[in-house]
Amino acid sequence: MKDGSTLTPGDIRAAQQDSTLRPRDLADTLGISEAELVAASVGHGGTRISPELDHLMPALNRLGEVMALTRNESCVIEKVGIYDKFHSGEHASMILNNDIDLRMFPKHWVHGYALETPTATGMKRSIQVFDAAGDAVHKVFLRETSVVEEWDAVVEALRLPEQGDTIGVVARATVEPPKVEPEKAEKLRAEWDKLTDTHQFLMMVRRLKLNRLGAYRMAGAPYVRPLATDSVATLLETAAAQAIPIMAFVGNMGCIEIHTGAVETYKVMGPWLNILDPGFNLHLRGDHISEVWQVTKSTKRGDAISVEAFDKDGALIVQFFGVLADPGAAARWNDLVGALRGAEA
Repeated sequence: MKDGSTLTPGDIRAAQQDSTLRPRDLADTLGISEAELVAASVGHGGTRISPELDHLMPALNRLGEVMALTRNESCVIEKVGIYDKFHSGEHASMILNNDIDLRMFPKHWVHGYALETPTATGMKRSIQVFDAAGDAVHKVFLRETSVVEEWDAVVEALRLPEQGDTIGVVARATVEPPKVEPEKAEKLRAEWDKLTDTHQFLMMVRRLKLNRLGAYRMAGAPYVRPLATDSVATLLETAAAQAIPIMAFVGNMGCIEIHTGAVETYKVMGPWLNILDPGFNLHLRGDHISEVWQVTKSTKRGDAISVEAFDKDGALIVQFFGVLADPGAAARWNDLVGALRGAEA
């Protein structure tokens, strides 16, 4: 097989026809990015479209109920709903409704495609957006309940003049390692005490020239508690068994997707920890979890207690919170987290 640098779009399409791998895994096998794999389909079921949020989000609303998917290397979240209540912003945009809850960072929405893929059960239609490195930022899949009649008009409205089947990608950004500066520990704790909202946390650590994981390693009790790496599995299993509402945040540099509500069906399949509920799926590689932290941040509605998992490189995989808007649910969440096993020294 040719290496990724010498593959033509025809080579890529041929490999797709002969493969049973998921697109992301096939791209890795071929030594190319997933965006390059998808680009090869242009003119063969694929159409290059505008990834600009102000154009894309209103167009997605026309498709009615769809499935929204966001992932990183270790976790995938899928939510069913409508792209309603879009809030545009130069640096950050949002979809805010009960089912689809997204935080989107436009500069990372670089390559967009509309895909029609024949399958044994019929035509699969999707909108897929990738960053400058060719990694998936966000995907939208039509369902039986979608307004399929709007598909052609939506694709035509978003179609770009240039319909080439190759793209250039840049090197993937490396994960920033934890920044630990022990001499700043007292200053960190003093600033932490001033927090009134969880969104202030990252601004605080940036002012101190730290980062999230570095701050967790420095802060100590009562701000953080290191947990056993299997505590995320315990958390999901217990939340499902006891019907405890949660908030789950899964994202990458370009998009964060959020679930708020109960979880019901928890299943382990090989290395994957799965929530398989109507309208909400979560798939998490438990074997990728290297560090887990219980984190407490003050808010005007009380302490926000989270459980946050990181991989071996220090990349954030997933965050779980309680639902502060429901005091009873928040109390049950706090009890659940308090009972999780701490990390061994």
